[in-house]
Amino acid sequence: MDGNGRWAGKRSLKRFLGHQQGAESVQFVVETASRINLPFITLYAFSLENNLRRPKSEVNFLMKLLRSYLMGNVKRMNDNNVRMEYIGRICELPSEVQDTMQWASEATARNTGTTLTLALNYGSRSEIVDAARSIVTDLIAEAHQRGCSLEDLIQVDGLEARLDEHHISDHLYTAHMPDPDLVIRTSGEQRISNFLLWQIAYSEIFITDRLWPDFRGIHLLEAIQNYQKRERRFGGLGETFTDEDLDALEPAAEVAEEIVTELTSKQLAPR
Repeated sequence: MDGNGRWAGKRSLKRFLGHQQGAESVQFVVETASRINLPFITLYAFSLENNLRRPKSEVNFLMKLLRSYLMGNVKRMNDNNVRMEYIGRICELPSEVQDTMQWASEATARNTGTTLTLALNYGSRSEIVDAARSIVTDLIAEAHQRGCSLEDLIQVDGLEARLDEHHISDHLYTAHMPDPDLVIRTSGEQRISNFLLWQIAYSEIFITDRLWPDFRGIHLLEAIQNYQKRERRFGGLGETFTDEDLDALEPAAEVAEEIVTELTSKQLAPR
């Protein structure tokens, strides 16, 4: 959800108008996601860095906008069978914002369609730190319950059995969600910006120059269509790569020799 400020700046408008228009885009995109039965959509609405580095007046406005959006759109979410959830350090947000968030979540909890997750006061590095702290806290609690030291507890089963990728995933904010298939980056930015670093290890990335306030449901469909044309390999060779293709590959030693020969000939060529 990037480009609200630039959208306003290009029109000589104040930044808060860009944020308001960006909030409108949210509902267009979410309704489209609901119509195509997209199970999950996560929007990076407000980062931990935004909370720390943006002017206080802008942060306050964004919190008011969030409350206004939730209060004004719960009926539409229910009409579209959309369930509302959140990830991030929610406990650090103003209490009145937390109350509204909880109300919206409870009001849509029985919906069975698209799950809209807003990442609020979110940072992926902080999420991983919180997961590590949670794992350690659980281990200490178990050691206390068993009446042994943490070291003894780990030695019983071995560290590998107590801490692996699944343990970390299970303690992330997104433990109840699948990893994203597609990451859409608006406004032409070519960086991840501390968003779901663990979860998007094998996600496809779609970058558009379109600013978020101009992003609509049709643009979500375009991104999904682009994604559907890709072959996801997850570190492998892909379904279209056969044993015959593997047999036809030139031996690595011969390739290395050709490269050395080519480089040597270029170095010896007169200039």
